[in-house]
Amino acid sequence: MQLVMHKLLKAAAFAVSGIAINAPVHAQAQTTWPGSSTIKVVVPFTAGGASDVLTRLLSERLQGKLGGSWVIDNKTGAGGNIGMEIVKNSVPDGATIGSATIGTLSINQYLFSKLSYDPVRDYEYVSKIWENCNVLVVSPKNPAHNVKEFLDWAKQQPKGVSFGSAGVGTTPHLAGEMFRTRTGIQALHIPYRGAAQSMPALMTGETDFAIDNIASYTPLIKANKVRALAVTCPERWPTMPDVPTMSEAGVKDFVVTSWGAFVLPKGVPQPIVNKLAAAIAELAKDPALREKYLETGAILKPTTPKETAEFAEQERTKWKEVVRVSGAKLD
Repeated sequence: MQLVMHKLLKAAAFAVSGIAINAPVHAQAQTTWPGSSTIKVVVPFTAGGASDVLTRLLSERLQGKLGGSWVIDNKTGAGGNIGMEIVKNSVPDGATIGSATIGTLSINQYLFSKLSYDPVRDYEYVSKIWENCNVLVVSPKNPAHNVKEFLDWAKQQPKGVSFGSAGVGTTPHLAGEMFRTRTGIQALHIPYRGAAQSMPALMTGETDFAIDNIASYTPLIKANKVRALAVTCPERWPTMPDVPTMSEAGVKDFVVTSWGAFVLPKGVPQPIVNKLAAAIAELAKDPALREKYLETGAILKPTTPKETAEFAEQERTKWKEVVRVSGAKLD
């Protein structure tokens, strides 16, 4: 009996010592992350798009700052849902990062009757990465040169006016619906199969206005192929200082920003979350990187993990109502 107890006590002591040895090793792994690991950054959209380009810019800098091998993995489909599901189901060890957006974190749950992930419970929020806004544009043929003139003109049209977007449920579609309800104009949404169709439709006057991505429309504005009436940012956009905000133009409480954020699978150790967030905040101080983001039509705008989660929740509150009013559904 004594021999059995001795063996049990010895085994227990060995187990405890193992825990004591492994705990520092585990903590050290979190501190040294990413080490020489390969870090996969899942972009839920196609290569060459805004989200992809902006993610690559930051990932390249993070590789230089933190080490490891950073690889972009484009997993497209279902409005970004497929890529987000892959991130959700990944091992929570910091080796997989999700490059999420306003759509995947704050809009899709209202557009799809069933979502394969929960944007609140399935992720560790790290940092907001970038932000850009939309611009209210009209055809050069339109008589309006400011928002008031456009609204006066729109209300005089017997059949109302129309606005185009690259598809149902996109932020340009929902921004147009918000504009319609906030201003009281009669406006019909015309969805196109992408910007390659919606932009020419506006230039020729087939549609009357658009509230679309500022990066996409900047070349057309500079070439006088469309006319900018207002931006949907809280402040004037740096590259368009002469274009007023919606608030300055008389449409109050109308802020529409597109944004991206890094998330990790739920359960990733907090030291890794904090280390990644701190690295992003540090890189964002670099004027050269900020300038590169501005050149692509976005502002580099990091936030703490807590601020990121709170911001995404605020956006859900706003877009839930906009989607409801629009009646938009994607399934």
